[in-house]
Amino acid sequence: MIVVMKTTATERDLQEVIARIEQFGFATRSIVGSERATVSVLGAPLPESLKEALELMPGVEEVVRITKRYKLASREFHPDDTVIHVGDVAVGGNEVVVIAGPCSVESEAQIIQTAHAVKAAGASMLRGGAFKPRTSPYDFRGLGEEGLRLLAKARAETGLPIVTEVLSVTDLDVVAEYADVLQIGARNTQNFLLLEAVGKTQKPVLLKRGMSTQIEEWLLAAEYIMAQGNEQVMLCERGIRTFETITRNTLDLSAVPVVKRLSHLPIIVDPSHGTGKWYLVPSMMLAAVASGADGLIVEVHPNPDHALSDGSQSLTFENFSAAMPKLARVAEAVGRTVRTPQMEMAAD
Repeated sequence: MIVVMKTTATERDLQEVIARIEQFGFATRSIVGSERATVSVLGAPLPESLKEALELMPGVEEVVRITKRYKLASREFHPDDTVIHVGDVAVGGNEVVVIAGPCSVESEAQIIQTAHAVKAAGASMLRGGAFKPRTSPYDFRGLGEEGLRLLAKARAETGLPIVTEVLSVTDLDVVAEYADVLQIGARNTQNFLLLEAVGKTQKPVLLKRGMSTQIEEWLLAAEYIMAQGNEQVMLCERGIRTFETITRNTLDLSAVPVVKRLSHLPIIVDPSHGTGKWYLVPSMMLAAVASGADGLIVEVHPNPDHALSDGSQSLTFENFSAAMPKLARVAEAVGRTVRTPQMEMAAD
């Protein structure tokens, strides 16, 4: 349920509405816009008597029931696009944000070299895994906290904010100490204890769609985070599992406009996991921006043939650099911008 306040409503009117809702035993979230304020009523079931009481209060324009199971993530609750600030990077604004880096942090030389290369090509943030979920327990599973320290060193040298995955509640504190954005991977999309825990950190969260997760389930996963008070959630479409075997996953770009219609949260696309093949990544980068994505997260490695994980879907520095000018032209065609090497040099 949403309470829409009149444009003439006072702060006192707003506080009295919140107090009345709390008297009924429900929590609230309020948004004060440039013209009017709205108050979301959280909980269920919501009695008709509450709706009737609120409609009679001073300053109330209307009371609207939200029909969707997710509330805070719904565009009904928050009509304007959410913009999430990570340092000087605005995710969800006019600029298409590019997050790039290796699947796994392997060494100091590798992550430092990659950070400088992706920044020079126009990337806004650095990705890299220190704790890696792998299908086989015998595969490389990351450097742990040492990997986080190397990411922090790369950030200190380049100024790029860090995006890295947290696997469990146990690891959350140490990852949050280093990360600028906490990534929830596809295997943890519906790990509700972890979602609630990251919701209490107040750090931006990149929430990947699960391999078999429906869009409503994905938005409800975001709701778990937001219900804890952390509304800095970025959604990430990274491909879903279908009958197709030529690609690693099926990149569902139709999810981008669907999410834009249903939710106010920014959406990022991961063409690396979405295809699993490096030579498909540049084309899907362009297609993602054309579909309305607010950003991309792309795997880049100095020597993909020798990568300890996901080398087959990682771009070389040269291929990443070649893709960025094309990306800028597509972004311009849809009324967006992308950072270019010239912009980076001007910022430095």
